[in-house]
Amino acid sequence: MNPTRPEAPADGGRDPLLAFPLIGGRACLNFVATLGKRHTDRIERLPLPEALARWFDEAGLLPMPPEGLPVTEQDLADARRLREAIFGLLTAAMRQRVPEAADLDAVNAAAARPDLVPRLVRADEEPGRMSLRRRADHPVPAALSTVARDAILLVGSPLMERVKECERPECSLLFLDDSQARRRRWCSMERCGNLAKIAGYRSRSARRA
Repeated sequence: MNPTRPEAPADGGRDPLLAFPLIGGRACLNFVATLGKRHTDRIERLPLPEALARWFDEAGLLPMPPEGLPVTEQDLADARRLREAIFGLLTAAMRQRVPEAADLDAVNAAAARPDLVPRLVRADEEPGRMSLRRRADHPVPAALSTVARDAILLVGSPLMERVKECERPECSLLFLDDSQARRRRWCSMERCGNLAKIAGYRSRSARRA
């Protein structure tokens, strides 16, 4: 099934389907979520290079400069390939299977490149307070390297046991279960938990009718 590319709203506003769900708990999980509804009608949230630049900004990896972040079509293609390789690596780990060699090679290759360099800078609006910034000579490959490294560190750590897929059938988001009892079922209660509860209630009501 090929990813869909939602049309831009007629009023020029941003399509809500293209909003980035930054609720996975890790950069790599949020990056994988840029392809939504993987099991049904796929939603490509990175249809254009500008969308990738916006994801870097909203994910807190690369703040968007006033002139915009230069992202090419090749950068976008590289990002999508890495995203799917990370997804393959993560799902293989969740199922305790050996990952595809191509996925492993792609993630390792991306992680081997220089990543974003963290810097502390003085916050202009609050003197005496420091803010975290990241920079790189080649920002897009560096940001992708940072995401790939995050995926490798997650898969190679005990935290991987807490990575789950949302149980709502229409959703495919992966998330890190940080609940105390480790019984979280939904990517978020607001996003899918309430919808699943409503669907369950309607189903039970229909059976009783």
